[in-house]
Amino acid sequence: MPTEKPRFTIILNDELFEKVEDFRFENRYPSRSAAAIDLIRLGLEAVEKQNKNKKK
Repeated sequence: MPTEKPRFTIILNDELFEKVEDFRFENRYPSRSAAAIDLIRLGLEAVEKQNKNKKK
C-alpha cells in the first residue's frame, strides 16, 4: 500500500550504515525507516536545544 507521506533517499557510508543498524536492533525498531526517523528527530531536537542555549 503506497504512502502519502513525503519520501527521500539517503546514501550512507558503511560505517554510518552499521551505526544505524546497531541502533535499530539495540532499540528493537521494526524497520530501518523507523530507526532513521527517530534518529533524525533526536538529532533535530538536539540542534534546537543547542540553538536555544546559544541564544541565552
